[in-house]
Amino acid sequence: MPRLGWILTVLAALLTALLLLLGGYTGYAGLSLAIAVSAAINLI
Repeated sequence: MPRLGWILTVLAALLTALLLLLGGYTGYAGLSLAIAVSAAINLI
């Protein structure tokens, strides 16, 4: 089940990035996207 945890982490970070981007916080959205990519590496 550790894989499910990483999938949920990636989805949460992507959702956060989307909400931040819609709010105009482009820098923080980029950081959240970087976190999502970092977590997604664990799914490979």
